[in-house]
Amino acid sequence: MIAQTENSVTLVEAATQELLDWAAAITESDRTYFEKAKALASRLGSHYRREDGLTEIGFWTPELTGEALEMMEVRLEVLTPLDPIDWRCGTSQVVRFQRDRVALKPHREYLWGVLSGMRPGSRDRAGSFYWLRYLDAQNRPQTVRDVVATSLPFGIFAPAELYDTASLQENRADLDYLATSGSTQAESHSLPRTHPPSNILQIYLGTASEAGTVEGLTKIYQQIATKLQNQQELNAAETNFIGYDAVQLLPVEPTIEYGSDRHQDENSEENEIDSEFFTFLTPSEADLPSSEDLELLDVATVQLQRPNTQNWGFDVPILGGSTINPAFLETLRPDEMVDLIATLHNFPTGPIQVIFDVVFSHADDQAELCLNRQFLKGGNSYGQELNHQLPTVRAIFQEILRRKVNFGIDGIRLDRAHEYQFFNPLSGRMEQDDAFLLEMSDVVQEINGYRRHLCTIFEDARPWPDEGWEQVATYRDLIEQKPGSYQWSPLIFGNNAPMLYSFWQEYEKRIDEVIHHGERWVVGCGNHDTLRRAHQIDPEISTDIDWHLGDDLRSVFLNAYDNPAVNTWLYAFSPGLPMDFLHATMRSPWMFFRNTDRRYGVLVVSEEVGFLYWHLTPQLYDDEKAFPRVKSLGFTKLTDLRKFCMSLRRGVLEREYDLDEIVAACKQCLDPDNMDCDLPSLGPLEDENSIAFVRYINSDRLKEFARRFLEDAYEFCNVWRYANQLDSKQTHFNLQLRKFRQQNPWLQYNLKSRDRFHRVSDDRRIVFYGKRHNPDNPQEEIVMLAHIWGDPMMVSLGDWLQLDLSEWQSAIVSPSLAEDDRLKDLRYLELRNSEALVLKVK
Repeated sequence: MIAQTENSVTLVEAATQELLDWAAAITESDRTYFEKAKALASRLGSHYRREDGLTEIGFWTPELTGEALEMMEVRLEVLTPLDPIDWRCGTSQVVRFQRDRVALKPHREYLWGVLSGMRPGSRDRAGSFYWLRYLDAQNRPQTVRDVVATSLPFGIFAPAELYDTASLQENRADLDYLATSGSTQAESHSLPRTHPPSNILQIYLGTASEAGTVEGLTKIYQQIATKLQNQQELNAAETNFIGYDAVQLLPVEPTIEYGSDRHQDENSEENEIDSEFFTFLTPSEADLPSSEDLELLDVATVQLQRPNTQNWGFDVPILGGSTINPAFLETLRPDEMVDLIATLHNFPTGPIQVIFDVVFSHADDQAELCLNRQFLKGGNSYGQELNHQLPTVRAIFQEILRRKVNFGIDGIRLDRAHEYQFFNPLSGRMEQDDAFLLEMSDVVQEINGYRRHLCTIFEDARPWPDEGWEQVATYRDLIEQKPGSYQWSPLIFGNNAPMLYSFWQEYEKRIDEVIHHGERWVVGCGNHDTLRRAHQIDPEISTDIDWHLGDDLRSVFLNAYDNPAVNTWLYAFSPGLPMDFLHATMRSPWMFFRNTDRRYGVLVVSEEVGFLYWHLTPQLYDDEKAFPRVKSLGFTKLTDLRKFCMSLRRGVLEREYDLDEIVAACKQCLDPDNMDCDLPSLGPLEDENSIAFVRYINSDRLKEFARRFLEDAYEFCNVWRYANQLDSKQTHFNLQLRKFRQQNPWLQYNLKSRDRFHRVSDDRRIVFYGKRHNPDNPQEEIVMLAHIWGDPMMVSLGDWLQLDLSEWQSAIVSPSLAEDDRLKDLRYLELRNSEALVLKVK
């Protein structure tokens, strides 16, 4: 059945002229360049007008002005579905679209138009899709995409979807919560700011549920909520999701996609790429019956595919940063994210805030295919450096963030704030663009007339990347300029590795800083950066592994990042804002996910070799569900996979990333008979299948191996694979600590003059202990004791803190300490590695 569109898409001249007049008035006003750019950016993209059914369209096209615009016949191409789209389709589907082409009206560097006939999308209905298309001077097809799109169900290289944004807000289930926390005042400077949480759970959507989607996570919280309301006991895994005031989602904006080798060729002059999820078919390819209803229409037949990219979230093209990565959307509708946020805001034990991790510090190289050159300043170690100093780019970034926060979130974390730099010709130095960071932190959320500022967290380690930055960085530059905001502390940054003997000794100074002025720091050890960088430590050459934590590498790693003593110090004593990473509390592996990169995929895998040592055991690898793609290539034994990946690592380090040379290096390293090899031999492989793979390997097969490895690792890291292995005593202990923090909010503040913090530290052990007082109720006191590292120690807590222990009682006790009778006499207590307790006055 053909779903005939009501009208062809046409430009409404009078309404378009009104829009042009508005744009001209802004441009010719006496506002600053930046103020003008912000006003114009607010109407970029597509805006459906309910009052008259028309649609406003705006594009910033500095590359298409004057004669070039006339010569190239730039047209807005609108594609309106004629067939229903199955948003939950797990395979490909073929859909016919009515295609209309309309010339927009230029004004300076912009193209504007008000159109009739475009269909707005909603939760249950597909909208019209749109983009600008033209042929360049060399007769090559070019596309300009909507940078500030509301919906990109088929990815960044497909057209954007017109969406009825009012439908996102009007029926959301958390409107009462948003009304209570917001204000109807017009003046931004007087608006309330979201109250900061007492603790945070960091979550990656792709591995947080079995489905790996927003809807999957929503269902988990809904199931937990139902259990709590019915007073049913939670299992160990479910316990890890509660007791938090906020969840912080790793970047949810669209990430890079698959690309041909052509577009990943740095010498290619082409900058056009077809979507792999929105593919135009010829009539013969479509194989659909003809219809008289379509004879008078321009019909395009498109094969649609659900986006299946895998990325840890930080490899972004910037385009579409205002919406949600469709790979995370079970329904491919942005409403799915609103449903999650509303579920958390209405949680039965109290609202759980939502924080988005956002990336405007850099872009992946794929941004060159999505954005005009004005957005980019040139290459850097992460891809492309962004041109924050250009007023229009600056304004568009703020507009992207404004639209993103209107999903209803409560806070933002600005990734790598130290990268917001510019060259100041007056000083002759690179300087930090703090003004822009502070402007981003003041972006106003507005939903149904209620407005507010959000809680802001900065990741800032200036003077990174200068030599010695880890020792010099204060981690306070932005919180001193923006009272009420937070920064990541030195204890949570990427190079921290608490499974090493030396870690706690090397960070003594930073621990003191946390204690004495850490109240505006996000504290903790486990996060997406630390877990990844820790397994990059080569266990075969490291003599610094803390074997007190476990008998094998995996147990050492898991116990380092989910440690009762460290957790007790952070939650029951330390100032600041504690943050846990779901992968740490679920005791699940984690790594750098990126299955889309044919150019650098081999490099990514070479950097993740340690994953095979720290997170995999032969028993785990032998599971038929573990690494099936890699096993299909012949690597049925973990020892063979480790050797091959180690040879890959050596080849990458020694052969300057020449894939053909790396292939040769791999063969040499694994050939015991090759005496001419300039790389050390790793010994022969054992299995004939893996031997055959290496024998016939070439650069293409190496790329295929990299992709299969990363996709296997993605599945292997799903936290629910390890739910049945969790110790309920440990998860309930962690929950007890989180509740203790929530019940004692005064702990977040710096220690006062009456408070005490000490440590016993030598070459055999480290023990933290101390005493704190509630500044608002001096009679309320707590004592903390935590064995952070090393051999057992006899502790005389009463003598150390001059306490009459008969006046104190246990409030929190770590599981192993609670299981025997050592607590009968607190005067002389043998405290063992990772054990801790908290005392309170009787």
